[in-house]
Amino acid sequence: MTKSQQVTVSFSVVPHVTSDDLYGVVDKAIEVVQKSGVRYEVGAMETTMEGDLDELLSIIKQAQDACTEAGAIEVITTVKIHYRPTTGVTIDEKIAKYRE
Repeated sequence: MTKSQQVTVSFSVVPHVTSDDLYGVVDKAIEVVQKSGVRYEVGAMETTMEGDLDELLSIIKQAQDACTEAGAIEVITTVKIHYRPTTGVTIDEKIAKYRE
């Protein structure tokens, strides 16, 4: 992967479930990200990943599928992409100053 392909993508899934296990279904989406091997951070409202845009979008699709496989009858997914073709984008550049 070249530096120009590096992006950050944040996404959240809101599954519509008929049971009381909403968080359990969301956990299935997060498991997809964890198993993907990309750098990520789980936040209170969304998960942020770092890597190649096509790969990250594929992970989001798999996360949605994991929600429906876990019982969601539909999923609303919100996606934010930070793309900079000249230098790429990293999670560290966005939050490092808040972790010092």
